[in-house]
Amino acid sequence: MNGRIANDSESMDRKTSRSICDAVGERLQQNLRPQTRLTPHLQFLMDELRKRDRDGGSPN
Repeated sequence: MNGRIANDSESMDRKTSRSICDAVGERLQQNLRPQTRLTPHLQFLMDELRKRDRDGGSPN
């Protein structure tokens, strides 16, 4: 991460963004053991991701 703010010409399309999210999710599932307890903040973020997936994915 170099701190640059992407302008409109550098925006990702929805399909690319979804592919990246899926890949990150798969990697997390592989690396986090089932018995691992999440911090309260991370648990909150995971719950938010699940909610957004159910509701269609859009935060706005």
